[in-house]
Amino acid sequence: MCEVFSRQDPRRYQPVTRKLRLNGQSTSIRLEQAFWDILDEIAAGEGMATPAFLSTLQSEVLQLGGEPVNFTSLLRCACLVQLELRGSGAGDFRRAAQRVAQAA
Repeated sequence: MCEVFSRQDPRRYQPVTRKLRLNGQSTSIRLEQAFWDILDEIAAGEGMATPAFLSTLQSEVLQLGGEPVNFTSLLRCACLVQLELRGSGAGDFRRAAQRVAQAA
């Protein structure tokens, strides 16, 4: 059973640090490559560059509940939501996202 996990390409879990500007602030975020791939996919689906998507996400989080304790953890969980939406066959991301928000 564990082979499906242990035999994955090591590049997927290689940590990658990206330096970017979020809402005018310079920062760096370190995530495994697999998470960057998903974030890039989400951003492209929204018609944005990844830094613009992350800035928008950060702004929305600040408006809804204040500064997240750990923005990197929030990004990993956003990737999990994306995978859940993909697994549910959600064709319309915005409609599916509303269902996720209502379930919370």
